[in-house]
Amino acid sequence: MIDTIAVVGATGAVGRIIIESLLARKFPARRIKLLASPRTAGKPFTVAGTTFDVEVLRPESFDGVAIAIGSTPDEVAAEFVPWALERGTVVVDESGYFRMRPDVPLVIPEVNPGDIDKHHGIISSPNCSTTQMVMVIKPLHDAARVRRVIVSTYQAVSGAGLAATQELEQATADWLQGRGGTKAIFPHSIAANLIPQIGSPRPGGSTSEELKMVHETRKILGDESIGICATCVRVPVANCHSESILIETETKLSAAQARRLLALAPGIIVVDDLEQKIYPMPRDCSGRDEVFVGRIREDDSGPNGIALWCVSDNLRKGAATNAVQIAEVLAARLGTRPLGAPVRA
Repeated sequence: MIDTIAVVGATGAVGRIIIESLLARKFPARRIKLLASPRTAGKPFTVAGTTFDVEVLRPESFDGVAIAIGSTPDEVAAEFVPWALERGTVVVDESGYFRMRPDVPLVIPEVNPGDIDKHHGIISSPNCSTTQMVMVIKPLHDAARVRRVIVSTYQAVSGAGLAATQELEQATADWLQGRGGTKAIFPHSIAANLIPQIGSPRPGGSTSEELKMVHETRKILGDESIGICATCVRVPVANCHSESILIETETKLSAAQARRLLALAPGIIVVDDLEQKIYPMPRDCSGRDEVFVGRIREDDSGPNGIALWCVSDNLRKGAATNAVQIAEVLAARLGTRPLGAPVRA
């Protein structure tokens, strides 16, 4: 057991779920320390019946902290992570700031747990849309080597924060009343609409979100040869990202083989009976930690393709749960390490 784990950005939507998960999973730490900005610190914060004090994030906050999970914007991560490293704290970072640094492991515990041991004080958790896709790709890649992936995402507004969820509610009310739709977080009204842009434009016509899926997937799987074409779309769904994925493999897999491989993979639940109208849907998957897969079928337009549909709670496995799982592995490694001792692998 470690002495203290800190949650940075504790009062945000993902921060709250991280705390809930630490409590529910009985994380092996004597103390959970909550850190946040001066705007929300200093007030009691109750999660799952447990009330915590929230401290202001500052360099000395990491004194005596073995592990910190950060759920903050990139610019906040860039500032606080060096403070933590100076004090011997290992950081599991949810932001995108460190993900593509070659010396920082990018980890999904069900996919590449061995990379945790390569850390130098920082371990990154992937983008939510990447996480669920790679969970699905991994067992097929191990069995038949994935050569190419074409993915279209249907991403819930919760991925853009609590204010975005509130905007969906207000915009929908406006639209139903025949008023102009609210738009503040999103560039267009999200009510009864689809917005085929998530992130900023990049050369060549892709967006930053789409390129995250490309580069993060290759890094996690350790294979730069995989071709990936992603189109990321924001949809008027409160929570849970959905993805339509076409996976081309080097060796042919039948739909039955793919279904078996996915059913045996850790963290995946197959929900697939088209005749009975049974398949994963966001309303059924919200609040769950697994990745749900259905509509598994062979691609008749090519020789070695498997098409499927997957849904996952982007705030949980796509963010909070994945980080907590990484921290659990770290806690097992650090349980006997004296506080303040070097953390470099």
